[in-house]
Amino acid sequence: MKMTLMQHFAELRRRILWVALIFAAGFGAGWFFAPPLQAFLTQPLLAVWPGGTMLYTGLADGLMIQFSLATGVALMVAAPAALWHVWAFVAPGLKKNEKRVIWPILLMSPVLFLAGAAFAFYILFPIAFKFFVDLNQAAPVPSVLMPAARDYLSFAIGLLKVFGVAFQLPLVLVLLNRIGVLRRSVAVRMRRYAIVMIVAAAAMLTPPDVVSQIILALPMWALFEISILFMRRDQ
Repeated sequence: MKMTLMQHFAELRRRILWVALIFAAGFGAGWFFAPPLQAFLTQPLLAVWPGGTMLYTGLADGLMIQFSLATGVALMVAAPAALWHVWAFVAPGLKKNEKRVIWPILLMSPVLFLAGAAFAFYILFPIAFKFFVDLNQAAPVPSVLMPAARDYLSFAIGLLKVFGVAFQLPLVLVLLNRIGVLRRSVAVRMRRYAIVMIVAAAAMLTPPDVVSQIILALPMWALFEISILFMRRDQ
């Protein structure tokens, strides 16, 4: 059944309201779980730094950290709901072949984001944080290592986001292939250039040590190769 323009606006408003309500509920849950979440995010650093102490540089640090973590939780909760509502809003106007392309991408995007964040948290963090701790403790002048809690969480959450976005590479390449922008044969021929770009991106997005850069570059290369497997063969 065709809808009028005003009916489309009414449906869009209803879906935006639902996403806003889910965001608010996620913020409330995030506010409640912020302290254990902060402890969880700090654990990789303290695991390689026994007896370490975090620094609160201002009276409002605790409040700002809790607000930031609650907002992050709200975004994580609302993002899948927003994707679903976007899909539900545009799906009636799509053709069957377009639905077959977009639906798996919307489904896999949050999964790959979480996979990238988990890879960073459980594999990169212990190596990178040990590198930083050892480097600071080996300073040639008397020093006390006491990172600011807000700076640490900003840095850690930033890396989680970088890896989550980086793991979207297969979806981007497969989507470009399915809509006819990127042919499989072109992707194969561009492999060597893609590897160089992946290594350069890994060098810019990770801490300045070779191990961390390799840890990001290798899975990115693997994801590129996996993307080629899922591309449609040239006719």
